[in-house]
Amino acid sequence: MWGDLGSAQCRPSHFHGETLNVSANHTAEAQDSEASLVLQTSLATVLALITFATTLSNAFVIATIYQSRKLHTPANFLIASLAVTDLLVSILVMPISALYTVSQTWTLGQVMCDIWLSSDITCCTASILHLCVIALDRYWAITDAVEYAKRRTSGRAAAMIATAWVIAISISLPPFFWRQVKADEVTSCTVNTDHIFYTIYSTFGAFYIPTLLLIVLYGRIYVEARKRILKQSPKKTGKRLTSAHLITNSPGSVASTTSLNYGTHEASSCETIASANANQVKVTVSDALLEKKRISAARERKATKTLGIILGAYIVCWLPFFIYTLLAPMCTTCILSPELFDIFTWLGYLNSLINPIIYTMSNEDFKKAFHKLIRFKCCRA
Repeated sequence: MWGDLGSAQCRPSHFHGETLNVSANHTAEAQDSEASLVLQTSLATVLALITFATTLSNAFVIATIYQSRKLHTPANFLIASLAVTDLLVSILVMPISALYTVSQTWTLGQVMCDIWLSSDITCCTASILHLCVIALDRYWAITDAVEYAKRRTSGRAAAMIATAWVIAISISLPPFFWRQVKADEVTSCTVNTDHIFYTIYSTFGAFYIPTLLLIVLYGRIYVEARKRILKQSPKKTGKRLTSAHLITNSPGSVASTTSLNYGTHEASSCETIASANANQVKVTVSDALLEKKRISAARERKATKTLGIILGAYIVCWLPFFIYTLLAPMCTTCILSPELFDIFTWLGYLNSLINPIIYTMSNEDFKKAFHKLIRFKCCRA
């Protein structure tokens, strides 16, 4: 009896506690849902801005080269091709990747998944290989300038671009040969990493071998540029010019020399004047040569600095992604989060935004043509 009474008295309290717990759970879920919505909106905005900036910057590079005849050179055709490749990344790859990253589920079907994955691998690999092509072109230009100037044609540039695309396509195609068609609804879209040999082949072909090539080429370019800077050092030239000024501006030394040769005051005077005029011309030529060497040395330093920025930005953007991609199928005990993979993926995409900024901002001709294009667009608007 007391037990029943006690139970009857406890029930309302128990039900009231359950009600409070349910209410608290609903409130917590609502807060989590709101926080998740804010996070998704913020993430979508950031990724959309990166995508739009990548599209715009690469489109401007292409338009700048197209509009300016001065930029119609084989070297700039390579940069234009890189811009086209990065533009394709921003149009074909990044928008769908942004949707997938934000929603965390694939809703576009198997066919669209195949198209997106092949576009992603092909375009990103082609972008990386374009950096190698540009580095190779600059290496030949700086180490074999005279002979390579004859071979540096638009046809050769087109062949180098075609080679980069062929290699990129050969890396993206193999997964289609062992792809399994899923009967049920597709909720994820990733490259099949069960074939470890393909993972090694694709990562080394798309990143590790090109990176090694870039380091070697830029190292050789740096050494060659350094040699030129030392050869064109204004300090050494300045010392030689100072000595020349001292000799030419010393009438006594000239007079004594000429008096020994001619032995007369008239001859000495004429020789002094003629010698002074000749030496003045030599000094003027030497000054022009010194100024030219100063400008050349400054350009070499700027080019060397630009190479360091290009290589550094490329490695920072792509190295984390390819380390993750290589380790994921091999390390069975490693805990690798999908969020980390998304961060590394977008860090790699960011290289397509950085490329046009670095390659154009380091070139004075590009800057002038770019400003001219902007003014032309503004005036028409």
